[in-house]
Amino acid sequence: MSIKKRLIISYIAMLLIPTIIFVVITFFTSGILKNTIKGVYNVGFHGEPVENIIEKDSIAINNIKNYMLSHKKESENANFFENQNKYLNDQTGVAIRKNNNIVYMSPFLKNGVEHNILPKFGEYEGANRPHSIAENKFMLLKQYDFYVEDGSKVSIFLFLNVSSAENIFYSFFIIEVILLVIIFVLTSSILTFIMSKSIVKPLEKLKDGVILIKNGNLDFEINVTSNDEIGELSTAFEEMRFRLKKSLEVQLQYESNRKELISNISHDLKTPVTAIKGYVEGIKDGVADTPEKMDKYINTIYIKATDLDKLIDELFLFSKLDLKKLPFNFEKVDILNYLRDCIEELKFDLDKKNINIKLQCKLLEKIYVTADREKLKRVIMNIINNSVKYMDKDIGEIFINIKNDKNFCTISFKDNGMGISKEAIPYIFDRFYRSDFSRNSETGGSGLGLAISKRIIEEHGGTIWAESENYYGTNIIFKLKKWRDDYGKEDINS
Repeated sequence: MSIKKRLIISYIAMLLIPTIIFVVITFFTSGILKNTIKGVYNVGFHGEPVENIIEKDSIAINNIKNYMLSHKKESENANFFENQNKYLNDQTGVAIRKNNNIVYMSPFLKNGVEHNILPKFGEYEGANRPHSIAENKFMLLKQYDFYVEDGSKVSIFLFLNVSSAENIFYSFFIIEVILLVIIFVLTSSILTFIMSKSIVKPLEKLKDGVILIKNGNLDFEINVTSNDEIGELSTAFEEMRFRLKKSLEVQLQYESNRKELISNISHDLKTPVTAIKGYVEGIKDGVADTPEKMDKYINTIYIKATDLDKLIDELFLFSKLDLKKLPFNFEKVDILNYLRDCIEELKFDLDKKNINIKLQCKLLEKIYVTADREKLKRVIMNIINNSVKYMDKDIGEIFINIKNDKNFCTISFKDNGMGISKEAIPYIFDRFYRSDFSRNSETGGSGLGLAISKRIIEEHGGTIWAESENYYGTNIIFKLKKWRDDYGKEDINS
């Protein structure tokens, strides 16, 4: 999920979750509010609460009214009126006015209700109206007006103290607001922490990775499993780190190879130069004092100079192959006839060394491959010369075999020479590698033959490998792409 979607969801959650929690808490606390008001006013919440309170107090009102009507000639009895308070709610009180005189007033009203603020006879008969009796007391007033037999006007005023309910509601409102703020703060904090953790933690890993790379340390790994933009960034960063590490390893390997190359070149160049120098000094010092010795010295110098020239040529060729600056002229080649020509060319020299070379192929149809004739001949010569150098049998044998696959032609050169150890096989195509680690000159060669062969075969779009075992001969195998009649010029050189 993308960061944008996660942020949108978190914002919605910051609104919905506190709202739902607030509604649930309010639902339960409203019951506490009702019970509190019920305890204060001793009334339930069926219908209109105010009317319920007034209806409950009507017993006292009716008693007072009946008393005033039946005792028209007697003086008002304060004790009777006080006794009616027991029928009233704790938060209600009455005031009785006859004509313009206050006959009775409940005790808690005496300090707050003045005679002159009471409504006139008939002004609010049967209606509820708000009435403030003090700064901290707010009441609802209900007025009952009637005439007694002597014509006097009697008003009964029922006062309901709503200040207590107001205080309860105000306290409840304050508590609700505080709860709402706390819920919003807690929810926002938790969601923000979760979101920031999911975003900041991977960024901190990336920051640590950048610091490690800056300090030259690439041996670490960043594992971020998120599927958002940070996850993509982390994946790209990890790929960059991996490539930097590989690049550094290649650079270090290249530097190591360069040093090894210089060392090997120095060694292989110094050997013939030292020999030439020694024989020249022998001639100068008069050691070659007979024509026979002189001829021997001259021939040896010539051979060493030829070896040196050949080594320089191979170094130059390998360098051009390594830099991919050697041009290739690919064409359609009949591989069977091509191999027969190569065998015919080598057969005379091989017969002198008691080495038989045979082409083993039972294929009747012609096989055409895409190849550069000159470069492919160099590969074949290198492989066969390698077999000749390490031949330890009195009668040597080299068998050439061809296998026809769908897209490739596989050619193998198997000999019965001394073989190569399994440990050495992975390295025989490396430059300057020789299985005889002493690098003696008895077997000859520069150690570049198979390395050059590998580069040439790879430029042909094929592969080359070796199969061997000590004392049981070696089998060098390579594959070449088969020719296709629909090849264009670009396909041939690709």
